[in-house]
Amino acid sequence: MAALTLKGVKKTYDGTQYVLHGIDVSINDGEFVVMVGPSGCGKSTLLRMVAGLESVSEGTIEIAGKVVNKLEPKDRDIAMVFQNYALYPHMSVAQNMAYALKIGGVDRGTIQSRVANAARILELEHLLARKPRELSGGQRQRVAMGRAIVREPAVFLFDEPLSNLDAKLRVQMRLEIQRLHARLATTSLYVTHDQIEAMTLAQRVIVMNKGHAEQIGAPTEVYERPATVFVASFIGSPAMNLLEGKLSEDGSVFEVAGGGPKLRVAGASGISRAMFGREWTVGIRPEHLTPGSHEATQAVLDVDSAELLGADNLAHGKWGKHDVAARLPHAHRPVRGEKLAVSVPARHLHLFDPATGLRAN
Repeated sequence: MAALTLKGVKKTYDGTQYVLHGIDVSINDGEFVVMVGPSGCGKSTLLRMVAGLESVSEGTIEIAGKVVNKLEPKDRDIAMVFQNYALYPHMSVAQNMAYALKIGGVDRGTIQSRVANAARILELEHLLARKPRELSGGQRQRVAMGRAIVREPAVFLFDEPLSNLDAKLRVQMRLEIQRLHARLATTSLYVTHDQIEAMTLAQRVIVMNKGHAEQIGAPTEVYERPATVFVASFIGSPAMNLLEGKLSEDGSVFEVAGGGPKLRVAGASGISRAMFGREWTVGIRPEHLTPGSHEATQAVLDVDSAELLGADNLAHGKWGKHDVAARLPHAHRPVRGEKLAVSVPARHLHLFDPATGLRAN
């Protein structure tokens, strides 16, 4: 059974300009789904609509099979975790976690039991008497999650909960959220602009762009078979190399525009005669440009900058008018001015229609 279902959900503030354009998605009971996209893409607006903090212009939102469009947030059986923690500074950790239950009329014994259980799960037992000002950023975020856990909701909603933490704490909290979901198995909808959070936390990812859900799928599917040029360029660090050019009349090579190399396409999936002689956008991930000449296509990248990352290294250069990045093994340290010979495996080429941006192979 779907715990959360969105059917044709749209949002407009003035009746003419839409900020969300018909979102359709069903989230299964116990599933962890992450909405990811750039600032202004509509992901937080959509989350707030699910929470009841924004009205629904068109479409329906169902929680546990019940349409909740007109219900107040308190009646939706959801719990929300915000990026700014939203803790009451004059209350202790225990009081913050218990507050929603207290005003909801839950009996004292149940409140104490739920707070104790959440504190044990989140390793907050030794902090229950402290005030928020006495806590670190990571501890405050755990309290915010504890406040959601004690409500035992049908759906957890997370609105960029890690964005205020430093890099090390974000890694720690990602692991804590993973463990929390493995233990509780509560349906969760999580919003972030950080693709690393999306790829590491999600069972499914919703990639948002300009109010549209560009692709919905498992993280590996979104990474390995991006449905659009936007998804290809947004998911991955560094981004997929995107090259404009033309497929030859006989369909044997892709000629990169602006004086770039000719890439052999024999072995690329999904290429038909109808595609020959036409202009396309071709994508290839940086990790698939490998040093050496073990593929049918070898190309030279004039390295104009390099990043030495430790586990691996990045070489940056140009093919024609296009910026190109290659991810190299740790042992290969690129240097500025190097002429780097790389192999381009046809099986890793992605073709997109330059007019629509949609995947073609």
